Order: sequence, then structure tokens, then C-alpha cells
Amino acid sequence: MNSAMEQDSGMFTVQSTIGSVLCCKCGILMQPNAANMCAKCLRSEIDITEGLQKSVTIIHCPECDTYLQPPRTWIKANLESKELLTFCVKKLKNLNTVRLVHAEFIWTEPHSKRIKVKLKVQKEVLNGAVLEQAFTVEYTVLDQMCDSCSRVQANPDQWVAAVQLRQHVSHRRTFFYLEQLILKHDAAKHAIRIQQMDQGIDFFFGKRSHALKFVDFVGKVSPVRSRNDKQLVSFDSKSNDYNYKYTFSVEISPVCREDLICLPPKLVNSLGNLGPIVLCTKVTNSIALLDPFTLRHCFLDADQYWRTSFKALLSSRQLVEYVVLDVEPVSSEVTVGGSRYILADAQVARVSDFGKNDTIFNVRTHLGHILNPGDNALGYDLYSANSNDIELDKYKGFSIPDVILVKKSYEERRQKKRGKARTWKLKSLNMEVDSTARGYNEEKISSEYEQFLRDLEENPDMRFNLSLYRNKEYQPSEMASSVADGDELPSIPLDELLADLDLSDVESNGDDDDSMTE
Repeated sequence: MNSAMEQDSGMFTVQSTIGSVLCCKCGILMQPNAANMCAKCLRSEIDITEGLQKSVTIIHCPECDTYLQPPRTWIKANLESKELLTFCVKKLKNLNTVRLVHAEFIWTEPHSKRIKVKLKVQKEVLNGAVLEQAFTVEYTVLDQMCDSCSRVQANPDQWVAAVQLRQHVSHRRTFFYLEQLILKHDAAKHAIRIQQMDQGIDFFFGKRSHALKFVDFVGKVSPVRSRNDKQLVSFDSKSNDYNYKYTFSVEISPVCREDLICLPPKLVNSLGNLGPIVLCTKVTNSIALLDPFTLRHCFLDADQYWRTSFKALLSSRQLVEYVVLDVEPVSSEVTVGGSRYILADAQVARVSDFGKNDTIFNVRTHLGHILNPGDNALGYDLYSANSNDIELDKYKGFSIPDVILVKKSYEERRQKKRGKARTWKLKSLNMEVDSTARGYNEEKISSEYEQFLRDLEENPDMRFNLSLYRNKEYQPSEMASSVADGDELPSIPLDELLADLDLSDVESNGDDDDSMTE
């Protein structure tokens, strides 16, 4: 402010200048400092990196790509990552005698077993002068397997904890969906072995904590109940050490999406006389139930379900195909649990009855928003079904509807597209399958997997939490032919698909580019 006032008044001001001195060693002109020496002479006289390590040995596990932090901790870190840089800097001794300013990796060959880090440090020297100096530290990488990997290499069956996932139903649709959730969240990254069983999957872990974390993950995505047990393997009386093998038995609720359920009278009363005939519309860590005649709904968490457990009256494998003859909406659109429904009265006939009889059913359905005359729909045929459900027998005088429609059917349109590749694909777990085991039927499993893929195409809510990848084998010309057909089939938009990155492809492309530049 004073200088501005002086300029306004026109006063003469003297510009302040910084003096220069000669270096006491080499005599060059320089700005004065506490040591009266230039930077080159200071570095020649004083080495602030003296006493700091220039070469360090670190231990790396090649199987799980981890580094040993003594005494027994193994840290996961990728090459040239922030975690590895932090680990390398912390390995240096006497680094607290200087001030670290900057650290960065120097490129080395990936197979050289050497990691180089360039460090820039500062230190106060000679009468308060601050000297900055850069130096390189070379880390020698020694390969040594960690305890868990060495146990696996010695004996793959030498597991510590096993998680047995089971669901007592006649299909594997739940496990197909659960497999994709596990892959997306990388929940089974610590599993040393995965084995497919008759009614479930077994996961084997090298640590009990990894098994507990996996059980906790399964409980967050599906209604389960679990119990655990342990077996003594060995005992050292001198050191008082006990070695156990732990087993976690996890049972998933047998109720699946699209199942028809007859609720127990006790549960009906607690839910305000909902049902008793309801449809299961969604299964996460809770079960969503919908009354298809009134659009009333409820959600049961795992505790509520297992307190008054029930089974399905009919499952999705017993769905029958119907032709919709007429639809008349009777209510406005209602949103239930994120899904849209409209109550409607419909006239339907079984596809198998065409040319045999003229049986027509008048039904009330919750699918009035998607059904039109001429469409096909899948539903449960209670008119000719022979059900021996104990809960249903408790409702005396209850009139059971002839038909309950569940979803729209696209089977006729799919027949025209049969054999054509999809634009997307799914990944799968590295799972051991015993084809000679009792109850194994490869044809049945492949047909259930195909039905699971169709369900993903038809239900955006179902694929919301999954990772879908672009199929490289898909030919763009097929897309044009499908558009020309004019049939509207449920499909997955390309913006929902992820690019399936293959590192080998990237390296080969990089080599091609280098050869072209040369």
C-alpha cells in the first residue's frame, strides 16, 4: 500500500537488489547463503545421503503377488503401484535423518528381479543452509512363497476352513446368480479350491478369517442360516498349540424367484392377512412376496423367514405356456418394490389345448402392463395340478384360482433366433466339477444356465448388480438381420456391457504397434 501511495505522489524510490558474492571454493558469482558456497561445491563437500541404504532386499511371493513385511505380514501390491512405493520407502533405515521430498519408480525390466526407486531428500547443513540431493535405491526381489501358498503347493487339500453352500431345490439357478455376485465383488479371491457339489458349492480357504468374511458376504446377498463346527487336527503339548479344521454349513432359503407359495396361517395373520397364495418376485438378503390378485406385497428378512419357514407350492420348472385371448385393465399403474404392475382381467387358454378342446380360463393377473391379446404367457396350472401341500390344506373353504400368470413368454420369437450368439457373455469361477458324481446331469445344467441367461435379458433389475462383458465372437452382421426380422426380443443394451480386457491381447497389440513404428 505504501509503495502504491509513493508512486501516486511521484516520489523517487530505490529498487531493492539482492547482492552477489563469490563462492569460497570455485569463485563463481552466486547469491549469498549461510555456507558461502555454491550448490556444486556444497555437494562435493557434503553428502547428505551418507548413511542411507542404497540397496535393499525384499521378499516376494510369486503365487499370490504379495511382499513380506516382517515379521509375518504379507502385503498385496502391484508393480509401480502406490502401495508398493510406500512399502519400499518404509523399508529404508535412517530415512528419518533427512526430509523426503519426492519418490518415484525408475523403469526396469519386469523379469529382472530389480526395483529401482529415485528419492529426493533435503537436509540442513553448514550454518543453516538447506541442501537437496537425489539418489537411487535398488531393491533386489527374492521369491519365497508365503505360508498359505506353501501349504497349498505341498498339499492342495490342506485347507483350514471350508464353507459348504447348500440349497435344497431341484435346480441351480440360485447358484448361477450367486456365482456372478461372487465374481463381481471378488468374494472368493482367498479360496484355494472351489468344488461343485450336487445341491451346492464347497469353498476351501487357508484361513478361518477368510471363510468368516465369505460367509458374511453370502448372508448380505441371500437369506441364509449357518452353523459351524471344528475338528482337532493336531496338538503340541509343549507349546500348547492347537490346530483345528473349521467347517461352516450355510443353507440358502429354498424359496426362489417366480415360485408360487402358500403362506402358513400364522404368518398370514402377522402380515395383515396377505395372501395366502403369493408369488416370490425377488430374492436378495430378503424375500419379496406379491399377492397377484390385490398387488399387496411384503418383504421378509432372513430371521423372519427361518422363524416360520415355508417351501414353494410350485416352482418355475412347472410353468405352463398360455395364449392371451383378451386383456382388460381394472386398476391404474402401481409401483411395487421398484417394479410396475397393473391389475387386469384376462382370458387365457393353454397352448397344449389348441385343437383338442375349447377350455378358456378367466383370470386376474398383475401383468396388465405388458400383456396384450395374442401374446404368450407362462403361468401355473392349478386347474389340473395335484398339490399335497400341508399349509394349503389348513385353509378350509378357500377357493384356489385355476391359473396364476407369472411372466410374459418369448419362446416363439426365440425359436427364430436359436443358434445365434449373444452380444454379451458372463465369466465363471474356476470350479472343479466331478462329472461322475451321483446326480450330475450336464444336459440339465446347460438348459438351466440357458434359462438363467434369458432371465437376465428379460429382467433389468436382476442384472443390475452383475458384470456383463462384450462377446468378441459376436458378428455385427447378425444384429442387422435381427432388426430386419421386426421381432422385439428382450436384449441387453451395449452401454451396460463391460469390455473384457485380456492382457495378452494388449501386449500383442503393443508389439504390433512397435514393429510398425520401427
